[in-house]
Amino acid sequence: MKRSFLLFFLITVAGLILIGRLFQLQVIKGADLDPNHNAAIKVIYDYPERGYIYDRNGELLVANQLSYDVMIVPDEVKQLDTLEFCTLLKIDKEYFKRKYKSAKRYSPWLPSVFLKQLAKEDFAFLQEKLHKFKGFYVQKRSIRNYPINSAANVLGYISEVNEFEAKNNPNFQQGELIGSSGVEKSYDSILRGIKGKKFLHRDRLNKIIGKYKEGSFDTLAVNGQDIALTIDSELQRYGELLMSGKRGGIVAIEPKTGEILALISTPTYNPNMMVGRQRAYNSTILMDKNNLDKPTFDRSLQASYPPGSPFKLINALIGLQEGVIDTNFGVYCYGGYRYGNKKNAFQKCHCDIFGGPIKLNSAISKSCNSYFSTTYRKIIDNAINPSEGMDIWSNHVKSFGLGNYLGYDLPVGSPGLIPTGKYYDNNYKFSWGATTTISNAIGQGEISTTPIQLANVTAAIANKGFYYTPHILKKANNKNIKNPKFTVPKKTTIASKYYDPIIEGMHTVFKTGTGKSSKIEGIDIVGKTGTAENFAIINGIRTQLEDHSILVAFAPKDDPKIAIAVFVENGGYGSTIAAPITSLLVEKYINRKIIGNNRKWIEKRMIGLSLEPIYRKKEQIKKLTFKD
Repeated sequence: MKRSFLLFFLITVAGLILIGRLFQLQVIKGADLDPNHNAAIKVIYDYPERGYIYDRNGELLVANQLSYDVMIVPDEVKQLDTLEFCTLLKIDKEYFKRKYKSAKRYSPWLPSVFLKQLAKEDFAFLQEKLHKFKGFYVQKRSIRNYPINSAANVLGYISEVNEFEAKNNPNFQQGELIGSSGVEKSYDSILRGIKGKKFLHRDRLNKIIGKYKEGSFDTLAVNGQDIALTIDSELQRYGELLMSGKRGGIVAIEPKTGEILALISTPTYNPNMMVGRQRAYNSTILMDKNNLDKPTFDRSLQASYPPGSPFKLINALIGLQEGVIDTNFGVYCYGGYRYGNKKNAFQKCHCDIFGGPIKLNSAISKSCNSYFSTTYRKIIDNAINPSEGMDIWSNHVKSFGLGNYLGYDLPVGSPGLIPTGKYYDNNYKFSWGATTTISNAIGQGEISTTPIQLANVTAAIANKGFYYTPHILKKANNKNIKNPKFTVPKKTTIASKYYDPIIEGMHTVFKTGTGKSSKIEGIDIVGKTGTAENFAIINGIRTQLEDHSILVAFAPKDDPKIAIAVFVENGGYGSTIAAPITSLLVEKYINRKIIGNNRKWIEKRMIGLSLEPIYRKKEQIKKLTFKD
């Protein structure tokens, strides 16, 4: 009796435990069960259409086109005629084995991409026979299409989520498309939308038996939002045309808002090269480290160059602010600036002004090295010691946005370099002073800046002491974006009263100075030409190569609508290439066309001018240097 009672008791307890466990799993935990990672549940994704991208005037820059991906669920794959399947998809047996193993490693029961972006004709042929191949199905998806061959560096491209990304981010599935560069990356969360999901229940034989929880977990896809960029597509394309056969970067900004009007980097590429089945092949070519054209390297944001003579404007402003010069301060120039007793302690100058003191206006318009070297030396020597003087100077310079990433809404960039007192204390074991760093006076030395930074400096001068953080997004879902990060002005450390004489000097540059051959009838353009020296170590010897051509400008003078920085690698004097390109861009933006036979002749000359022979020579020098 006792034994039968004990047996009955044990069976009752075991039954209660089993019932309790089932209740816990199915009722208590079942409510919180994640159907996304359950082998008994099949998830079907409905990918939304990615948002379109327009320019500031409503011109379509990025659209969508239909694509077909062959998907695989490894655990559902049955015996199949591999040869027939491979023939249908135009793949070989090795590809089949490799992709099957990769998919199974990712997840035996979750879908992943087996073959992406089938051609329409291949899809139609496959669709008729797909029922023979269990575990495979076709998923429709939209991929990008670029109606205009322009602005590849701005727009960027999308790519597939890889296995690592999918495992580490529950919001992504392997093979899903996300933004990888440019605007596509910066605003991926807006453009991508939200994918829809359908959860289907399987039985123990892995057959679909209906909707999971009567579809209570199912969601509809939400298309991505359309966005409008600040870019003027017509200006962007025109700038790319003018830079044909040249390497460099151009950035144009609207001073009153900080909106980026053009962001040009050359050489560039057709954005459609990063779409479709040929994407992998094309990306290998475009991103090849031996491709010295570097078409995917955004020179307008990432390339750091010495700013050259445009930097003299900042030194003049600092000199005025610190009270070491005024508009009547004059310097005599005798072909250059002597800053030491050694024979080579001489900085040449080409202002060609003799017999009288050079004052601020003439120093800017004729780009006198002696004037700005004297000013720089007075700034540094005005403090207790050179290190403190350098810090004062550096803080002023950085207030223009130099030496940092600026905070714009694009994913790549370079901070450049603005040295401090500590920088020189750490790099010079001996005592140093203003003359040791005198190259900073003319935008050489240790200073490096990017084209977008120089354009931002120009916008700050146009605004007489403040700037808005440059940005590329104008609208999302047809609504203006008002991000405080881009609408609150940032002030420089220079008082507004000191900008007027600088602007007058920049105006004289185009009236009678180094930019006079590029002046525009009816438009008061103000700017500063620049020539940055360019050196390379050849066989252990520091050798000077062709200079870089630079120009910064804004226009019109009294109501600035565009601020621009042009940088042409190995282009020579700023007045020969950068100046005409700048003036053509300004005229194109303000007048929407180029007026006059002389101006059209300049336009034709700039479009036809190629510096490729210089670049090829430079590459040969680099190869020889590497070999040695």
